[in-house]
Amino acid sequence: MLVKTYASAVQGVEAQTITIEVNAGGTVMAGKQFYFMVGLPDNAVKEGFARVESAVKNIGYKLSRVKLVVNMAPADIRKEGSAYDLPIAIGVLAATKQISDERLGDYLIMGELALDGGLRPIKGALPIAIQARREGYKGIILPKENASEAAIVDNLEVYGIENLTEAVGFLDNSMILKPEEHNTRELFKENKEKYSVDFNDVKGQENIKRALEISAAGGHNVILIGPPGAGKTMLARRLPTILPPLSLMEALDTTKIHSVAGHLGTNASLISERPFRSPHHTISDVALVGGGSNPNPGEISLAHNGVLFLDELPEFKRSVLEVLRQPMEERRVTISRARVSVDYPASFMLVASMNPCPCGFYNHPEKDCACGPGVVKRYLNKISGPLLDRIDLHVEVTPVSYEELASHEYKSESSEDITKRVIKAREIQQTRFEEYPEIHCNAQMPSRMVRDVCSLSSAGVILLKTAMTKLQLSARAYDRILKVARTAADLAESENIKIEHLAEAIQYRSLDREGWSG
Repeated sequence: MLVKTYASAVQGVEAQTITIEVNAGGTVMAGKQFYFMVGLPDNAVKEGFARVESAVKNIGYKLSRVKLVVNMAPADIRKEGSAYDLPIAIGVLAATKQISDERLGDYLIMGELALDGGLRPIKGALPIAIQARREGYKGIILPKENASEAAIVDNLEVYGIENLTEAVGFLDNSMILKPEEHNTRELFKENKEKYSVDFNDVKGQENIKRALEISAAGGHNVILIGPPGAGKTMLARRLPTILPPLSLMEALDTTKIHSVAGHLGTNASLISERPFRSPHHTISDVALVGGGSNPNPGEISLAHNGVLFLDELPEFKRSVLEVLRQPMEERRVTISRARVSVDYPASFMLVASMNPCPCGFYNHPEKDCACGPGVVKRYLNKISGPLLDRIDLHVEVTPVSYEELASHEYKSESSEDITKRVIKAREIQQTRFEEYPEIHCNAQMPSRMVRDVCSLSSAGVILLKTAMTKLQLSARAYDRILKVARTAADLAESENIKIEHLAEAIQYRSLDREGWSG
């Protein structure tokens, strides 16, 4: 008897339905293999039949020694992982007429089996559920730990089960299961950002806070340069607290990536906080941008719609930093292998920090630098010019004085107050780019748009020309100065870029100025 069950394969952040055909019939000679699996399965899928056989027997069913052929279509897509155990087991039981096949076409089924028939969680439940709804399935059956994640998708029955017995009973009409239900919008509102840190924890550093406010308002990349203990990491970790809240669509996109990577955890649901990823400087280029034989998302994709923080930037391998250049421009990364090519979104804000030299005290107002001649230049040369060009704001961080640290009267502005201004500036940008759905903030403007949106007065043109000539800036730096100036104007709710906005943007090119060459 031939039956079909339906599963799903995840490629990138999208899923594709897989039809599992199970045919039972024909005699098998003693001592010969009785099952055959075709359709480009990998070793994990092939090994799954041993789990299926054990699980079926342990829940009280039998596996007759008839010839079983399992075909996974389309046959030109490689099937990877253990999540096909459950649909194969259901197909085998239906093909051997131990359960009814009447309802198999209504549901998409996924899950890894334990030997006792229990189920273990899978990766990519959210994109699988989205694809199931898109293709008109009545519902999806998957492990209970993944039910909350899949239930984010509206208009789809999601059944979270604990073992093979429940799946068999439900599909054979001998057991009633209650579908998982979530109101996605209410859940999203309940789980809005609740940060444990705040900008009012930071004493002093008002100029740095201003730079980070501009960065948040326009989605600009920023690098913080200063001596050890000046507060670079402390300030960077508070940047997400002043970013605009995630929209529902952004939350869904972010959750899909973390679901595919298997980072959501048990019983996880919709991600409602902007990601903040801070990889160690020993990270490999594959771990940063994604890859592997079965391409998985890297840190830049896990930081999608959030912040990627690279602490001690010169300590990262140069090859690792160089692979950032293209994703920073295109806001996505394409990972190509011989058999597959996948796209992962990577629209992140880069925040980096670094000491000005190996000892950390070059250009320090009080302490002398102990580095020898040429050491500072070699240290800064670990970061290539093209990468620095792609960073909009270069900000010098100076140590906080004892008086500011010890003062009990000093009150710093809270993240909530700063966020209000950031949101206003983003609303101005949303109105400006409403005809361009792929552009959400000033930093994402293409060059052709910069000339129109960032027009300057005659005095501004002279000032920018002088800065370009003196600092020998590139065309990319020219665009980025104009974008930052436009954001400063938006924060001031100014229709035009004024001379003070342009001057502020130019001063955020510290590493282009004389005195930083060593």
